[in-house]
Amino acid sequence: MTGYGAVAPVVKWAGGKRQLINEISRYVPGHFSTYYEPFLGGGAVWLALLPPHALVNDINSELINVYEVIRADLEELILDLKQHKNEADYFYRIRALDRNQEGYERLSPVQRASRMLYLNKTCYNGLFRVNQAGQFNTPFGYYPNPNIVNEKTLRAVNRYLNNARITFTCQDFTAALKEARPGDFVYLDPPYDPISKTASFTGYDRGGFDRNQQMRLQETCDKLNEQGIKFLLSNSATDFIRHLYRNYRIETVAAKRTVNSRADRRGVIAEVLVMNY
Repeated sequence: MTGYGAVAPVVKWAGGKRQLINEISRYVPGHFSTYYEPFLGGGAVWLALLPPHALVNDINSELINVYEVIRADLEELILDLKQHKNEADYFYRIRALDRNQEGYERLSPVQRASRMLYLNKTCYNGLFRVNQAGQFNTPFGYYPNPNIVNEKTLRAVNRYLNNARITFTCQDFTAALKEARPGDFVYLDPPYDPISKTASFTGYDRGGFDRNQQMRLQETCDKLNEQGIKFLLSNSATDFIRHLYRNYRIETVAAKRTVNSRADRRGVIAEVLVMNY
């Protein structure tokens, strides 16, 4: 699909695929019916492909709310975003809203989406991270001129969402794939298997994603394969992942990791693309 203008991810997300789009696109099937992405995050692949029919899912309900608000209440969202300030005291006041569950629940969907986009644009390294209580806990980024109201991109994404048939869900990845059928295409971008004991990052949602979950995902891929449904999966190039998917085609790509609390641990990292075709 074309003609939507500057469609691009509206949030920065740990493990986002914007810089790998050209590489990943080489392996996407030329034709498919419905596009499925059960670990949506920043949605870089989805928003590069612009499929006319898709089901996209994420376990993070606040993220899904952002996309739903962009589709249904864009003007209200833009107005609310324009009220935010790039100041530390203000940032921590907005960040603290989810410490009062009763008060947080009184926020409208537009206010919650605005808060999340504001925090994402102004927090340190654009890192969405929550603690075990599900509270956003990334510190203020002290950036001189963050693009809090990216109106051009928001409007382009809104046009796409209102002209395509997109279903948003917030559930376990297995549930999000129940309706997939032969002829559909599934792109899987789960939280990665950590390359070291200190590299793990699963703070998108309080539940985390450990190796038991990785094995459950591999079993899901086996079921997709048995059904004749094409899938493409991204993950880190660890021995564990290579062994887990040893019966499938594996391609290695180089990705630049930018989300890490230590600058010396950012850089080019090997990742794998796993596919059953």
